Amino acid sequence: MSPSGTNEQRIDGKVAIVTGGSRGIGLGIARAFAAAGARVMITGRKQASLEEAAESIGGDVAVIAGHAGRPEDIEAAVDATIDRFGRVDILVNNAATNPYAGPTIDVDLPRWDKTFATNLRGPLVWTQTAWRKSMKQHGGSVINISSVGGLSTNPILGVYDVTKAALIALTRQLAAELAPGVRVNAIAPGLIKTDFARVLWEGDRGDQVARSYPLQRLGEVEDIASGALFLAAETSGWMTGQTLVFDGGGLIRFST
Repeated sequence: MSPSGTNEQRIDGKVAIVTGGSRGIGLGIARAFAAAGARVMITGRKQASLEEAAESIGGDVAVIAGHAGRPEDIEAAVDATIDRFGRVDILVNNAATNPYAGPTIDVDLPRWDKTFATNLRGPLVWTQTAWRKSMKQHGGSVINISSVGGLSTNPILGVYDVTKAALIALTRQLAAELAPGVRVNAIAPGLIKTDFARVLWEGDRGDQVARSYPLQRLGEVEDIASGALFLAAETSGWMTGQTLVFDGGGLIRFST
């Protein structure tokens, strides 16, 4: 699968919203979609970063600033997309936050609530809004960016991972509810070389993690963008409620 799109993985004329689209995985997905013929709305908190990202993407790309977990901002973004492009065919729930690191048993409730508001409630509200305003009538594809952490445990990222596990469950539930018109799938990345995860891969630590993976390297944004393009295109037209894992084989590595 190529992020630049192939004849089998074109999404020409489709309208996509990518949350958290100004950097990292979101930017990579937006770039892949635009290259495959989609019209793309990217969202994020900072207008200047969004405009810079849109310029780097090229193609028919629009931007709108707002908070990914705030219902009024979500509605404004979906409305702006429909005003600009006419509908919403593809929704990528990529925006996420991780304000707490440490044992889950010790988390304070404000940071617990903040993590859930962005990472779980946000994708629900985005999907509800896109469904009610466009997808219920026209159909579509929802792609939730979860994490391989949602399939395992972690000594310091447990709160984040619990939200990502819940997002996988939400993916299955909404896939069952919104079929046959709307497909809902998820992607669970392992360690991807983004600024968001920089503390986990920069320097020797990243080299150690890469050596522990069967495929001997960390993930790149393009790996996830390729998966998202597959889920957005008709190549996955008989697939819903599933989670694609891109982790270099981390989940199947031998225990030592």
